Order: sequence, then C-alpha cells, then structure tokens
Amino acid sequence: MMGNAYPYTVQNWASDIALASSKGLDGFVLNMGTESWQPGHVADAFSAAQSFGSNFSLGFSFDMTVMPCTSANDSTLLQSYITKYSNHSNVLQFNGKMLISTFSGETCQFGQGSVDAGWTVTVKTGMPPVHFIPSFFVDPSMLGNYQSIDGAFNWNGGWPQTQSNTSFATDQPFISALAGKTYLGAVSPWFFTHYSPQTFNKNWIYDFDNWLFSSRWEVLIQNREQVPIVEVITWNDYGESHYIGPIEGSQPNSQAWVNGFDHQGWLDIMEYYITYYKTGSAPSISQDRIFLWAKLYATNATAPDPIGPPKDANWAEDMLWAQFHLTNTADLTLTCGSSTQTFSSVPAGVSKQKLPLSNDCNISANITRSGSDAVSFAPAGMNFSTSPPSYNFNAFVAASPA
Repeated sequence: MMGNAYPYTVQNWASDIALASSKGLDGFVLNMGTESWQPGHVADAFSAAQSFGSNFSLGFSFDMTVMPCTSANDSTLLQSYITKYSNHSNVLQFNGKMLISTFSGETCQFGQGSVDAGWTVTVKTGMPPVHFIPSFFVDPSMLGNYQSIDGAFNWNGGWPQTQSNTSFATDQPFISALAGKTYLGAVSPWFFTHYSPQTFNKNWIYDFDNWLFSSRWEVLIQNREQVPIVEVITWNDYGESHYIGPIEGSQPNSQAWVNGFDHQGWLDIMEYYITYYKTGSAPSISQDRIFLWAKLYATNATAPDPIGPPKDANWAEDMLWAQFHLTNTADLTLTCGSSTQTFSSVPAGVSKQKLPLSNDCNISANITRSGSDAVSFAPAGMNFSTSPPSYNFNAFVAASPA
C-alpha cells in the first residue's frame, strides 16, 4: 500500500524487499494512488529492487477507487507509469509482458464509449506490451465482455464472504468465465477494520477463523494448475488488519487496533506454503516450530468504545489457532488458564490444532517427545481477556524461534 509508505527511504524499501524475498515472495504489487509524492517513492522502490538483484519484481495495481478515470486525460497518469517502467529489469512480467493490475475500475471509461474501450485505450493502444489482470468487482460471468483484459484478479477470494470456510468454489466461476485467460488468486490471513462513521466509516470483519491463511493456501495448492499466480493480501495494509510485514511506515489512523499486534509470525508459515505451491510437493520439516494466532478479546464482551463492535462480529470464535511443524511424531499441548488440550502421537509434518478461549489467561504451547519438551512456547503479551479496552478483533500472531 503506497499510501502507508509515505516516510519510506530507499533503505526501507531495501529492508522490505530483502525480508519478503527471504520468505519466498517474488515481488510486490504497488497499490497506487494520486499523491504527488508517489512517483518519487516508486522510483526509490525500483532503485532498491535493482540493487537487490533480478530475483525481485515490482508491479502496479492502480487503485481506481481514488484515481480518476472519466476523461481521456485521466489515462495519462497510468500510462506514465507503464511507459517509464515497462523495460525496467525489475518490472513484474507475465508471459513476457508487463503485468498491470487494478483495485476496482469496472466503471472506468476514460472518455470512451464503454469500460472495455476505455481500458483498451489506456493500457493497450500505442502502449508497451501489457498483460492486464484487473480486479473488477463484477459478476464473473461478465468477464467475457472485456476484450481489454488478459485475466482477472479475484480480490475477494482471499476471505469467505459469508460465515463459512474458504473453498475453491469462489474461484471456479472466475476461471470458467476467463476461458483460458490468466486467473490471479488471492490469499489473505485476516480481515478486521474499525473506522468510525466520521472517518472512513469501515467497521466489519470477514470470516478469518479455521486457520484462514493456511487453509486458503492449501486450497490454492490443491488447484495450483488452474492458478498460475497468487497475490498475498497484504504486506502492509494496517487499516484492514491483513498485513504480514513489519509495522512501519505511516498508518492510516489504525494505531488503536494495530500497535502491539505483530503479524510477522505468519511469514514462515507463508514461506512453507509458497514452496509447496511452487513445487507441488510438501516441503520437509527440518525444525520443530509452533505458530499461534488469536484475537485477544472475547467476542461478546462489552467495551468502552463509541464506534461499537464490528459488523458480523458474532462470526468470530473465541479460539486459539495453532499450527505445529513437526520433524517427528510428538505430543502437542495448547494451554490458556484452565483451558487445555493435548493431542497425542501427532505424526511428522504440519498439524493444525485449536483451543477454545473463555477466561482471562496466558497462552502457551508445547511439543513433547518421550516426556520431555522439544519446544515450549509462551509468547510475551499473548493474553486473552474478557474485558477489552476496545472492540479490537485484530490478530496477535506469534512464532517460536527459528
């Protein structure tokens, strides 16, 4: 999210690129707006990527909820980015063409007679070769009407839009409608936003239960032959609580539910699944690890918070979500106060377990073999409470040391 990178220097970009690359990501897609400072920051990002080497790419996702697109002149800003970076050594490519995406844009006509004509003139006519994969929020059956697109990004596919588990049923209509064009799949770990009507007026959750990040990756891996590209939503969207990178840059007034809720514990889970997705084979586990995440406050508790609980708050279970990476068979334990569960003789590999949370307690987990702890993990600050200071449904994420 470029808007959250306002204070970034080249060194900030370099640090993020190095961290992301080390976890298996092949690039960043930059969510672009219209602020006058953004072109300079994009140049910094490409400079950092170029210094890093040829293995990390940068692409563009034009945010059409903020970028104007009614007149022919509105094409100019988008075209300036495409023209400037189309031949850059680090530009994101697919099938030998510069990959361009959007957030929204399904009503943009750019002064032409239709949406399809508008996008054709903007990204195709007289432009460098572009592989255009927008995220149009339309019924997928309409995708066949757009000759300008080379594929589609199903942004909402990252989360169940109802109280349900993630499944490939949300992807299949897009794939069918695209009829062989490129399908870009979405994966995301969480969604909670808590803005008042006086600010962004966004206060809701999507269903993030049932190990969403891992479960969504597993769905995409099972169908990897139909999903040639996956986009992780997001590296740094703090306002919607689905960031996986460090909390840095400038937050969009989301400090109340973001500060103290680090998500980097998800990075090593992501690395495991990225390898699995790229190779088609489950990676071997070389070290016992414990990954834990949960919202820290009871769903039905009352908080002194004038904004009120988020829409669909009742979807969220009071549950600890755990993922164990095991080198050999082991006994697993999850504990929070009087709530405890032991899972015996769990085989080597990845094991997902959960623990109900009901009383104020401190969370811990263990991997045990032959009566001795191989890993004992009690993350500092991971404490469940029935007396929330606000309606904070963000996730606290922790990973045992690598």
